[in-house]
Amino acid sequence: MRSTTSELNWSGTVTYTAERVVRPTSLDDVAELVARSPRIHGLGTRHSFNDVADTAGVLLDLTAVPTDLVVAEDRRTATMGAGTRYGLVAPALDAAGVALHNEGSLPHISLGGAIATGTHGSGTTLGSLSTAVAALELIGPDGTTTTIRRGDPDLPGAAIHLGLLGIVTRVTVDVQPAYRMRQDLYGPIPWDTFTASAAQVFAAGYSVCAYTLFGDTVSEVLVKSRVPDGADDVEVPTSLLGAPRLPGSPGDGHHTARDGSVGPWWDRLPHFPIESVPSVGSEVQSEHFVPLRHAAAALDALRGLADRIQPHLHVCELRTMAADDLWLSPTQGEDVLCIAFTWQKHPDEVAALLPDLEARLAPFGGRPHWGKMSSLDGAAIAALHPHLPAFRDLVARRDPDGKFSSAFGERVLGS
Repeated sequence: MRSTTSELNWSGTVTYTAERVVRPTSLDDVAELVARSPRIHGLGTRHSFNDVADTAGVLLDLTAVPTDLVVAEDRRTATMGAGTRYGLVAPALDAAGVALHNEGSLPHISLGGAIATGTHGSGTTLGSLSTAVAALELIGPDGTTTTIRRGDPDLPGAAIHLGLLGIVTRVTVDVQPAYRMRQDLYGPIPWDTFTASAAQVFAAGYSVCAYTLFGDTVSEVLVKSRVPDGADDVEVPTSLLGAPRLPGSPGDGHHTARDGSVGPWWDRLPHFPIESVPSVGSEVQSEHFVPLRHAAAALDALRGLADRIQPHLHVCELRTMAADDLWLSPTQGEDVLCIAFTWQKHPDEVAALLPDLEARLAPFGGRPHWGKMSSLDGAAIAALHPHLPAFRDLVARRDPDGKFSSAFGERVLGS
């Protein structure tokens, strides 16, 4: 078990204020630390761009705890350590003949951190990564372990928990038979053509992502198609809204294969391979979710800020997710468009821009990602999440003395 201090997040823009960061190597160590620490909080793989994972006490990094992957006998669920990175466990799942329904663009993030913050992949018919949760094993304030399972009335509130309910040590997620996929690029698509047919674009594949700089076009659309069981390939169109299918490129150290070649789900759903960690220290991010029915109006509203957005932007990625019933989910209640900004490392300039950007999205109920930059205060967040009072009650019941509390939780959630 190793302890350090003064550590930074992925981008180097957030310095954790915790008194120390501890990396236990066993669940027994975790339980002991929780029991004897007055304040403690879980830390994922640091791909948050705010202080959602910080605490005044001890931060627990669970990435050194063994994965201990267990696929259920019925092959419908799999259980593993919460500190496990998607990119490391996914090939093991595939080797066992099963697959996840989706992954995020980065395979480097941990299951525990991604689930806790409502992180997602893309796909209009696919829920966020949190919707796959069948059970959470967590250590409570006294160091004892409990499990919240599907069917328990607390699970919709506990799935996206922001670290405020305890230290989640193991997660059980839904799996399905392993499958194969291909990725194809299309573009460019004129802006007005894209916005007029956004729902059609995002229905073009199993998972679809689009990229723009808020100019005259959406420069590229990345369509991830699932190959039917028993087939060698799947036929894809030669154009999308009049935009040609591009040659793409084979996978390399920087991205997964985008040339239409067929490969395993775990090497096509993410944008990046686990061997390469993109943009570390060179970016900050913000993400907002609006109902998919408002996609055109919301994008046009943001495009009115193009002259202020473009000097600070690497790229904006547009994705969709299916509705769910999780209390703190950005996709709670309705299918959404996610507008994900990868900014240059200009944190002060982005912070100054965000109030105006979020004001443009306010008429459409724009909910921010819990782990990204945002200027919204607690009152604005509360107005966007109708189940927030129930979540506060859940936190008070599970952690009455605030052992797992955080400045982020107190500031943004009032918990």
